[in-house]
Amino acid sequence: MRRAVLFDLMDTVLRDPYREALRAATGLELREIGAARNPEVWPRFEKGHIDEATFAAGYFREGTGHTFDMSAFHAERRAGYAFLPGMRELVVDLRQAGVGLYVASNYPVWIEEVRETFALDALFDGVVASHHVGARKPEAAFYEALFARVPCPPEACLFVDDRADNCTGAEAHGASSHVFSSADDLRARLVRDGFLPG
Repeated sequence: MRRAVLFDLMDTVLRDPYREALRAATGLELREIGAARNPEVWPRFEKGHIDEATFAAGYFREGTGHTFDMSAFHAERRAGYAFLPGMRELVVDLRQAGVGLYVASNYPVWIEEVRETFALDALFDGVVASHHVGARKPEAAFYEALFARVPCPPEACLFVDDRADNCTGAEAHGASSHVFSSADDLRARLVRDGFLPG
């Protein structure tokens, strides 16, 4: 039976520049942003329920007086992506070992841009994002859609994410999981579990 590793993308495979991009878009510090933002807008955008213009227009609650500069946001976002240390090499090693590889990400429509920029289709067998399936980790619907697309049973999968609650969600569907901290720590787990040779 083939085995697979399912990777969160941001802050697991790639550096996530979201916080820096928010500061560039708003001119505010994160604590100020947190106090004024509409908490429903980002999840709805990640699920593909609203478009980018609606996301930007509704990012702040009415009456705050704050604005969202989408051009500044995109400039900072695009400049900030990068593979985390050791992660591209680890993915390549897994591919050479014949392991199935999938992205399992909470991310909006920008996933398609990132997919092209980092040639994800050459590294992974599939990319599943909240934007594609209309649900976000740790919602059960996300994992149901994910495992419907992965040609391995959940029991043959290791789910890797930097958020423990997302890992718990995968475990509830039968997968094993690993809370990501570094490429070296993950590599040791993959060797221990037999995904990579020692």
